[in-house]
Parts: sequence; C-alpha cells; structure tokens
Amino acid sequence: MLGRQILALTLLLTIFAQSNGLAHQQAGAAIKKLNIVIVEGEGAVNNARQRVARAPIVQVEDENRKPVAGAAVVFLLPNQGAGATFANGARSLTVLTDNNGQAVARGLQANKLSGEYQMRVTASAGGQTASVSIGMSNIAAAGAGAAAGLGGLKWLLIVGAIGGAAAVTGVALSNGGSTPAGPRPTVVSPGTPTVGAPQ
Repeated sequence: MLGRQILALTLLLTIFAQSNGLAHQQAGAAIKKLNIVIVEGEGAVNNARQRVARAPIVQVEDENRKPVAGAAVVFLLPNQGAGATFANGARSLTVLTDNNGQAVARGLQANKLSGEYQMRVTASAGGQTASVSIGMSNIAAAGAGAAAGLGGLKWLLIVGAIGGAAAVTGVALSNGGSTPAGPRPTVVSPGTPTVGAPQ
C-alpha cells in the first residue's frame, strides 16, 4: 500500500516537473513585442461614387520579425466624414492572422464622401499589443470625369480662337495687307471741343 502511494506521488511529481519545465520553456519563447507591417492599403485611393475600396492587408510580427499566427487584429474606421464601412455598415472588423501572420480587411466599401481618413489597426497576441494607422482617401470619380470634360472644352475654345485669328489674318492678306475696312473712330483734338461725324 505504501509502495503504491510512493509510486503515485513520484508519478505526480514527475508530471508536475515536466509541466513546470514546459511552462518555463513557453515563457522563454513568449512574445516580447509586436510589430504591425502594412502590406497593402497605405495611400489607397478609393472610388466614393462606386463605393469601391481596396482591402488593406497587414502582417503581425514579433520582436525578431517572425510572423505571428493567430493574433487578433482589429480594423477600426472613423465614425464621421470621409471613410468606409465593412459588411452590414459595421465600422470595425476583427480578423485572426493566418500562418504568415497576415490579416485582410475584406468587404471594405468606401462611403460617398470625398477626403482623406485614417484606418486604425490594433493587433493583440501573447499579452502584447501594437497599433498603426493606414492612411486612405476617397475621391468622387464623377468629379474627375467632369474635370476632364472641362479640359476638353478648354481645348475646343483654344482651337476656336486660333481658327478665328487665322480667318481675320486671311481677310487682311486678301485686302493687300491692309486691315479690313470698317467704321472710322471719332477724333478728339485739343482746343474748343467739337463733336462731329466721322470723316
């Protein structure tokens, strides 16, 4: 009986020692710092009219620049002004990183307001957190088209002015180089003012 108790106690101590050693080993491999690297999305210009937006991608790394799988990444969009939403109009999305430490903010839709905005990204793993902002902007593509249309109108006006000047020059040349005949200006001379018909 005593032998069995000693054997059970020895077995428990062995298991405890092994689990304690494993805990120390895991603590030695614990994450000391997280970094977020923006893979895609920084400076992205989204079409506000069509509500199209490029999905941002980030990579979460540890202090040794090794990817961290299973990290929770929260993508947070602004509540007002230019911005975007996720599915069902949500302003935030939480994604777990894959084996490469990457998280993708899928389903992003630009709102109808033009302007710049920041998407806040926070990653958490192993009791550590890190944050970064992704700068994006929305533009109204219709405005860009209208600007191009105005540019085309300006070009037509310039061509029309050049054509008109060429026509006037052609008339002058056909009159022997003199300017076309037309009304003469009224002449005002010093002295007693008199106004008369043009001469």
